Amino acid sequence: MNFKLLLNILLAFLLVSLTSCPGEDEKYGGREALVVSYNVENLFDTVDDPAINDEEFLPNSAKKWSQDKYENKIRNIGLVISRIASEYRAPAMIGLCEVENRGVLENLVNSDVLKEFNYGIVHYDSPDARGIDVALLYRPGEFELIDSHKYSLELTDPQSGQKFATRDQLVVKGLLLGDKVHVIVNHWPARRSSDAGNNSPFREKAAQLTRWIVDSLLQEDPEARIMVMGDFNDDPTDESIVDILRAVKTPNPAEGELFNPMAGMFESGQGSLPYNGQWNLFDQIILSPAFLNKGEGSVYYHTAAVFKREFLLQQSGDYKGYTWRTYVGNNYHGGFSDHLPVFVIFRKN
Repeated sequence: MNFKLLLNILLAFLLVSLTSCPGEDEKYGGREALVVSYNVENLFDTVDDPAINDEEFLPNSAKKWSQDKYENKIRNIGLVISRIASEYRAPAMIGLCEVENRGVLENLVNSDVLKEFNYGIVHYDSPDARGIDVALLYRPGEFELIDSHKYSLELTDPQSGQKFATRDQLVVKGLLLGDKVHVIVNHWPARRSSDAGNNSPFREKAAQLTRWIVDSLLQEDPEARIMVMGDFNDDPTDESIVDILRAVKTPNPAEGELFNPMAGMFESGQGSLPYNGQWNLFDQIILSPAFLNKGEGSVYYHTAAVFKREFLLQQSGDYKGYTWRTYVGNNYHGGFSDHLPVFVIFRKN
């Protein structure tokens, strides 16, 4: 571990201890909660699982993945979350993408910088070939878990006709600051060279499933508070988001539309991952209109942001200014992820 990273970890310990004091929930005459979405990029352990294609992250692979590298990855992801906690507050919920199994989640929440927050875990094994799953961490006291389940999505390769499964969509119901909310954690199919522009039939199918889940919840309760989060592998302006999911940038959405606080951020040039010198904003937290209601006793949307800090970026070399990744190809860089976390702050009167 280099000196700069060690210093960052020590600083995070100090700041978290100073900010995690009794009464921290009382702000602005009410309570506040922070929700994070973070693609942690290949959080794999070192154990061979014969049920999935995890060969890339084994000790005998070209990457030479090792226990030391795995533990460093756990420390790094924990550091990112603890830095968010130190600058704002400890996240009430964290939607994660690209985790291999429940074991890596348990290692993460029990790591030195996170164990004091006592995060709970919601996770299901996914049928994805590589075994990468989505998950939700939640902080008891700010979020009370009621129920959870998953929806699977089977796709068909248009060239071969072969069917395959992608990541499940995780649906969690609970009480955020005492108000019932529904959380849908996504990791839509990745972009491929065969995509027509930015459009993909695979992501369209994923968007259709997500929209069906949203509509089902709204049919039960038109005022349902729903947040749709994760790595969509599309920007806020792409067809899957705007036309199928029907998420728009206006805080006064029309009937049936969702509010996407990340849309305006993307138009201003902000992003969560760089590619070919441009920033994409694949990581988003999208909200049902009920979150715009600031009525007495209601949890409502306050603000959103990309957590972009210098320590998460390469400081030199060919990738200066890009996200500081664990690997670039098979070259170990010892960083965090190719994505930056995004978050939304909610308040309650």
